[in-house]
Amino acid sequence: MRFSLVIRRALLLAGAYAFWHAGAVQAGQDGGTAPVAGTRPAVSELTPQPGDAASASAASAPTAADASAPAGSARGDVAELMQLIHDSNLSELRTTYNGSYGASLLFYPARMTYYVALFQDKHFWRVIQSDDAGRAEAIYTDFAQQTARLADVEIRRTQLQAQTAYLQGIIATSQEQAQRLQADVEVARTQQAKVDDYQRQAHGEALTLSAERDKAQAQLRQVQSEVEQLRQQAEAGLPAQK
Repeated sequence: MRFSLVIRRALLLAGAYAFWHAGAVQAGQDGGTAPVAGTRPAVSELTPQPGDAASASAASAPTAADASAPAGSARGDVAELMQLIHDSNLSELRTTYNGSYGASLLFYPARMTYYVALFQDKHFWRVIQSDDAGRAEAIYTDFAQQTARLADVEIRRTQLQAQTAYLQGIIATSQEQAQRLQADVEVARTQQAKVDDYQRQAHGEALTLSAERDKAQAQLRQVQSEVEQLRQQAEAGLPAQK
């Protein structure tokens, strides 16, 4: 009974694992997992999206023309933001993280300019420049809400992966327990077969011994009867024993 219960439990867990695994595969097609705590990059560590060579080049090697041009006219806002971060000219006012997505509100005091950045993993995604504090705050709020929505699939996948791994561990433990119980059942069956054979042999021997005893008792009665007859014949004519 105990063995059957463990087998049923293992089958139920296997079904649950299949359900969660299907969800994890779907989530894997939608996005990545949330980063491990403590591994999120600081804003100063962010870079342009891979393949954005123009922004990266402009951020790392500004020219004299760039220095004299109006903000954002000779290069994109991402490149300009990268340069300002590199030169440590920005103040980080607000930052929101959701999964691998983040939004930051940065302030450039020298020009009273705000930069609102949306990023994913370690790369800038969008950068908006504004001289209006209210508009910058509104954009930041919108970007922060976007990170929450975008991170939903990452959070779900992270949870599904953990649930899948947990179920796999339980299944492995249950299978190991089932194997141990199976081994115990096999030992019990083997021993039971030996006991049954011993019982049959002992029963047969008991029947044989019982028959031999009955025969011996019959022989004893016959011999005793013959002894009594011979005694009587031997004592014929003699006085009876007082």
